[in-house]
Amino acid sequence: MKKDLHLNICNETLFENIYNKYIKNLQDFLYYRYGENLNPADKAQDAFAKLWENCSKVTSDKAKSFLFTTANNLMLNEVKHQKVVLKYKNESPKQYTNENPEFILEKEQYLKKYQEVLSKLSEEQRTAFLLNKVEGKKHQEIADLLGVTKKVVEYRIYSAFDQLKKELENFKIK
Repeated sequence: MKKDLHLNICNETLFENIYNKYIKNLQDFLYYRYGENLNPADKAQDAFAKLWENCSKVTSDKAKSFLFTTANNLMLNEVKHQKVVLKYKNESPKQYTNENPEFILEKEQYLKKYQEVLSKLSEEQRTAFLLNKVEGKKHQEIADLLGVTKKVVEYRIYSAFDQLKKELENFKIK
């Protein structure tokens, strides 16, 4: 009985025979050529998956060539991908800003002035003000923390706010 080498390999038994015949050689080829870091066994399996997807186009006499070419291409793609990953891993992200340099300078100067004014406040005013505006605590919570009445806390916050407004032009805080 004569074998017909021009039939496609979509028959499961024929495909299984091809798999059993070439899997070890394909894995070894990839391992020796690229090493184990790029998962040669996985790439060999992927090559067989592609062979199965294209089984109607590949004849049994072309299967070995298809497998080795496909697996080699998969590994080359992985090498390229790893180079890109390494390149971006080694590059530190650049610090970009869309802000105008003058705005950045003004902002820095404003923050510096703001810190100076805060340091000039009395400790009671500064504490009440920062607990309210920075930490978001309510007046009654601050009063309980500091052991004073709610009216005292309100006075400290508003007097601190008043001083900040006087010393900083266009000072807006919520």
